[in-house]
Amino acid sequence: MPTYMIIILAAVALMVALLIFIATRSDTLHVERTAQINAPAQVVFSIINDLHQWHLWSPYDKLDPQMKKTFEGASVGPGSSYAWNGNNQVGEGRLTIVDSTSGEIVTMKLEFTRPFKCQNRVDFKLVPAGSGTQVSWIMEGKNNFVSKAMSLFINMDKMCGKDFEQGLANLNTVAQAKS
Repeated sequence: MPTYMIIILAAVALMVALLIFIATRSDTLHVERTAQINAPAQVVFSIINDLHQWHLWSPYDKLDPQMKKTFEGASVGPGSSYAWNGNNQVGEGRLTIVDSTSGEIVTMKLEFTRPFKCQNRVDFKLVPAGSGTQVSWIMEGKNNFVSKAMSLFINMDKMCGKDFEQGLANLNTVAQAKS
């Protein structure tokens, strides 16, 4: 067999192995961070459940102070929606509150249209803890083949996790000032 055929077969075998490896990566995305917020659950809930207050604590708003924002639907709670279009660090998308229970949980649908299309579920779970509130910021979604391939180079848990930690720290500052 000629040398060039061996090289071609080896390259094809490597490509097939890579595709199989990517296909075996996790089908789900899960990022979660928890922090103690030194304010009552009701105060924390009122801040998260009002998308008009996100600029006070969201780490993403700080990445592009010039981003265009629009609000639609209810003023707070289920049905309220926040759309943004910003620089390459924040992209473009929409966040919609789909459910909330006072002092306990806020559930949202997160849709990105740029830099890539995806849809995730975001939950903020609140549990009274001492004189404050334990808040968990959770994002879950599906990994398609492209997302699985990207996960070879980008660790979404580390990338988003640091933002969640910063956001929860900011939320603590805002909630303390309001309580």
